[in-house]
Amino acid sequence: MNATILTVGTELLFGQIVNTNAAYLSSRLQLLGIDVLYHVTVGDNPHRLAAVLKRLLSETDLIVTTGGLGPTQDDLTKEIIAEVIGVGLEPDESVLSSIEGFFRKSGHEMTANNRKQALIPAGATVFRNEVGTAPGFAAERDGKTVIALPGPPREMKHLFEKEVSPYLQRRTNNVIRHRILRFYGIGESALESKLIPLIDGQTDPTVATYAKEGECSLRIASKRKTEEEALAAIDAMESRIKALVGEFLYSDEDKDLPIVAAEKLMARNLTLASAESCTGGLFADRLISVPGISKSFDRGYITYANGAKTQMLGVPEDVLASFGAVSEETAVAMAEGARKRAGTDVAISVTGVAGPDGGSDGKPVGLAWICVCDARGSRTKRIVTRDRGRNRNRYIFVLEMMNQLNRFLDREMM
Repeated sequence: MNATILTVGTELLFGQIVNTNAAYLSSRLQLLGIDVLYHVTVGDNPHRLAAVLKRLLSETDLIVTTGGLGPTQDDLTKEIIAEVIGVGLEPDESVLSSIEGFFRKSGHEMTANNRKQALIPAGATVFRNEVGTAPGFAAERDGKTVIALPGPPREMKHLFEKEVSPYLQRRTNNVIRHRILRFYGIGESALESKLIPLIDGQTDPTVATYAKEGECSLRIASKRKTEEEALAAIDAMESRIKALVGEFLYSDEDKDLPIVAAEKLMARNLTLASAESCTGGLFADRLISVPGISKSFDRGYITYANGAKTQMLGVPEDVLASFGAVSEETAVAMAEGARKRAGTDVAISVTGVAGPDGGSDGKPVGLAWICVCDARGSRTKRIVTRDRGRNRNRYIFVLEMMNQLNRFLDREMM
């Protein structure tokens, strides 16, 4: 079975609302073994909507629409669907009763135009909306199916999970499962080159790479008769991928680097302190976005000026004078000072040149030194990223800090 996702609303075309519904529905339909061929957006224009529906019914087995099911005059999705498939609209008393109950519970007055939402295309399967007033429905014609869902994401997701997914599961013979692997330290083109033996001539599972600034990901997908068969095929492919590029893999659960590093800290009951110069607290901000990290993250020092490095972290003045603020020696002194003063198990530091000024031939913009240490010693990393602008440079520095912390924890767990 193949499908088109048709989102309705002029506000989407104007860019006033981001179309998150299409992304959500694509991911859920794929899990059901339904291939999504198109994403289409049309405004609140009945003639264009009718023309698009007619064309899509000739090209795909399933159309899932969102939007245009409200009580106002421009909400015409339901009416156009009924017109295109050649049926009338009929009042559904049970739907009307549900809408009336919704307004009673909310304490708001039900206006006359809300009764319009109880009209359903003749013969359609109704999907009850327990978190809003607009019901969804599935209408069929000549072996093709149109499913209409409300536009508000909360209502759409609720209806899909509770009503639509079981409805579609009864009509499909396959399932699709996928797994996202996340990599750091290798670009998309290099990753693909190393995996050419697996990618060339692939059938099932399929492997696709995706770029993201500073890292990349890989999607393994399998379409089989059962979930067990699909997952077994994915497991086998993942093992082959790890044999080729496992050194760059940091997550096989589609988790961000901060989450992976934070979970390792918490799992081992380790405490952490950070000392940041050029990133100005951005590392700490990213880390504390992970729920539960208060168990491990003790404190963060922002020591931008040299005097702050000495006063707050105990970085020796002669180290700063001899090697400069951006140096391996200063990064080590910052990390060790943070660990000792905070009394934590682990500490991490960064000092660098974020730009746009401050660079030199020996210390260009984009240079940073990172140090991770514990009671047994320290590990340093020098990075030079191409100058992407001050804030992007800081972002890359923080990403590398997360990577170094993650690798340090992996080493300590051996």
